[in-house]
Amino acid sequence: MFIQTESTPNPATLKFLPGQTVLETGTADFPSAEGADKSPLAARVFGVDGVTGVFLGNDFVTVTKQDAVEWDHVKPAILGAIMEHFQSGQPVMTGEAAESGHAASEGENSEVIDQIKQLLDTRVRPAVAQDGGDITFHGFERGVVYLHMQGACAGCPSSTITLKMGIENLLRHYIPEVTEVRPVGV
Repeated sequence: MFIQTESTPNPATLKFLPGQTVLETGTADFPSAEGADKSPLAARVFGVDGVTGVFLGNDFVTVTKQDAVEWDHVKPAILGAIMEHFQSGQPVMTGEAAESGHAASEGENSEVIDQIKQLLDTRVRPAVAQDGGDITFHGFERGVVYLHMQGACAGCPSSTITLKMGIENLLRHYIPEVTEVRPVGV
């Protein structure tokens, strides 16, 4: 098994490409080791000292490390953990499946929310996935769209620019009800 790596705009995060499907549908975000027991793969990667976050996409695993740790020191162990997982035959997720990530759309703004989600799914999320992350809909209130940033996007120095200059402009262009985009932590 040959696992490729790609840098991301977030210097604390690397994208690992195992050359096979990681998740059939959706994504899974593990911003800490708590809850990683839902994923034998994520739990194995968290076993590497210095790992602070694991994000699973369709064909990639994004790993975030502590700032004080050098990639040269943890990258070989992470590659080994990913390889061991896929050779073990264990599932990537146990129990509940990965999620689409979006919050439910209800109430008077459901049409606007559906348009926001469609634009995110078709225009934003594929581009962000190439950088090893994901951005999901969290809420819409009084013209403000709240988005949750995951994987390489969480804590990325350029995430504010991406939100304001890219996503906000796109949503405002297509959906006049949108006036602003803000990040949320979950």
